[in-house]
Amino acid sequence: MTETTVTRESGSGADSPPPQRSYARMAADESREDYSLRYAPHSFRRWSPTMVASTALGGIAYLADFAIGASIVFTYGFTSGLASILCAATIIFVTGIPIARACATYGLDMDLVTRGAGFGYFGSTLTSLIYASFTFIFFALEGSIMAQAMHQAVGLPVEIGYLLTTLIVIPIVFRGMGALAKVQAWTQPVWIIGMVLPFVVLAFEAPDAWGAFTSFGGTEGAGSAFSWTGFGLGTGVALSLIAQIGEQADYLRFMPAKTEQNRRRWNLAVLAAGPGWVVIGAAKQLGGAFLAFVALEAVGATHALEPIAPQIEALRPWLGSVALPAAALFVIVSQVKINVTNAYSGSLSWSNFFSRVTHRHPGRVWYIFLNLAIALTLMEMNMFAALNTLLGFYSNVGIAWITAVAADLVINKRAGWSPPYIEFKRAYLYAVNPAGFGAMVIASTISILAFSGLFGRYAEAFSTFIAAGLALVLCPLIAWATRGKYYLARPNPVNGPHATGPAAADLTATHRCGVCATDYELPDIADCPVQAGPICSLCCSLDAGCADACRTSPPSGPVLMPMPTRRPD
Repeated sequence: MTETTVTRESGSGADSPPPQRSYARMAADESREDYSLRYAPHSFRRWSPTMVASTALGGIAYLADFAIGASIVFTYGFTSGLASILCAATIIFVTGIPIARACATYGLDMDLVTRGAGFGYFGSTLTSLIYASFTFIFFALEGSIMAQAMHQAVGLPVEIGYLLTTLIVIPIVFRGMGALAKVQAWTQPVWIIGMVLPFVVLAFEAPDAWGAFTSFGGTEGAGSAFSWTGFGLGTGVALSLIAQIGEQADYLRFMPAKTEQNRRRWNLAVLAAGPGWVVIGAAKQLGGAFLAFVALEAVGATHALEPIAPQIEALRPWLGSVALPAAALFVIVSQVKINVTNAYSGSLSWSNFFSRVTHRHPGRVWYIFLNLAIALTLMEMNMFAALNTLLGFYSNVGIAWITAVAADLVINKRAGWSPPYIEFKRAYLYAVNPAGFGAMVIASTISILAFSGLFGRYAEAFSTFIAAGLALVLCPLIAWATRGKYYLARPNPVNGPHATGPAAADLTATHRCGVCATDYELPDIADCPVQAGPICSLCCSLDAGCADACRTSPPSGPVLMPMPTRRPD
C-alpha cells in the first residue's frame, strides 16, 4: 500500500503505530496540494470571505469572453447576439447559486459535490473528464489570445508564443492557493485600468459607435432582426462557459465557516464569487463585441475576433504609438490571471479522475503538466479557428452536468429523495447513482444528436435547451422513481438516522486515520471495518484491495462522533 518511501508526518502523538501508507513529498505537502482530493478543513480556511471572493473573481479576467461575444454577434447579428448572451447568463446564474453555496458550506470542490449530488463515486469520474476538458480547452483559447498579443507586440512567432504562455504559469500554479491569491491581488489594478480605459476612450472619440453597433447585422448576412435559430445557436456558444462555476468552486471551498457575525459578508461573497462571475462575464462579452465592431473596418473580420487588435484600435486615439505595448500588457496580465486558474483547476480534476481509476495519487502538481500538454497541443492545432463549433458542442455536455447537479441540490434534497448533506466519501456511496448520472447521460446524448442536425434545424439550434430541460426533469424523476435508493450504500453513523452521541459535533475535532496515521477533521473521516477504525477519505479512495467490504460488512457500531446534517441554506 506504500505510495513512496517518504513518510507523511502524523498530526499528534508519539506512540501511534507506523503508517501503512506514506505519500510522495508533493502529495504530502498540503501547502501545494491544497487538499486537492479532500474536504478543505476549517484549519486551512484562513482567508476572509472578501479575500476568497476577490481571488475567485480575479480568475475571470480572461479575454475569451471578448472573443466569444464578438464571434456570436458577428455570426448572428446584434439583436440575436444580445438575447443569446443575456439568456445564457441567466441560466448560468440560476444554476450556479445552489452549487456555489454547497461548495462554500461544505468545503468541497465541484467533483466532490457532484459525487454526492446524484452521481455516485464512479459516476462523477466522467464529470471529472468533462471538467478537465473545460480547463484545457479554455487554457488553449486564452493561451492563443496571449500568443497573438506577443506576436503583435514583439513579432514572436505564435508557435513559440503558445509554448511560452504554457510555461509561464507553472511556477505559480505549483505553489497552490496562496500563490494564486497573491497573483490575483497584485495584478488586479492593472487589469481594471486596462479593462475600462478602451471604453472611456471610445466614449469621447466615437460617441455614435454604440448606436451603430445596435443595428449591426453581423458579417455573415444574419441581419439586424431577431432570429430564433441565431438566438438558439448563440446561446449554445455562450453556455459553453457554464462549467466556469467549477473553477469558482475551487476557490469557494476555502470560504470560512458562516457565523452570525459574518453571515451577511459570507452570503454576499459567495453570491458574487460564485454565480456572480457571469454578470461581469456577460458585460465583457458585449463589450468585446462592441470593441470588435469598432475595429472591424480597420483590421478586418478575422483580426477583429482577436482581442489584442480591437484593444489597440480603441487606445490609439489617446496613446498613439504606446497603444500597442499598453494593449499587449493588458492582454498578457489578463491571460495569466485566468490561465493560472485553468491550470490549477485542471490539476484538481485530473487528480480526482486518476485517483479513482488507478488507486494512486502521486500529487496534484504532476497533473499540471498533463493538463498543460493537452492545452499546448490544442493551441498548436489552431483550435481558435473552430471556436463556435467546439464551444457549441461542449456546452451540450456541460449544461447537462451542471443542471443535473443543481436539480439535485434544489429539488431532490428538499423533497427528501437525496440526503440533506453532501456525502462524498467512497465508504458510503454507490459506484453510480442513476439520478444525476443517468439524467446527464440521457440529456447530453439526445442534445448532441440534436446538435448534429438529426432532428432538424430548430432542434439543432436549441440543443442546449434540450440538454438543460431533460436534465432538470430527469434528475428528480429518477430520484423519485428509485426513492433515493442509490444515494447512500450504507448509513453514515455521523450523519444518517443511525447517528449516536451529541446532537451536534465539533467539525474541527480530529480523528487519526488508521492507514496514514494523520489527523483529519471529522467530515474527512469514514468508519472502516477493514481497519476497525477511522480512515481518511483519500486513503479510502486509494485502497484497491478492500473490495468495498464496508458496504457488505459494515461496522457493528459507529466509531465516530456525529456531525450535524446541514443543508446549504
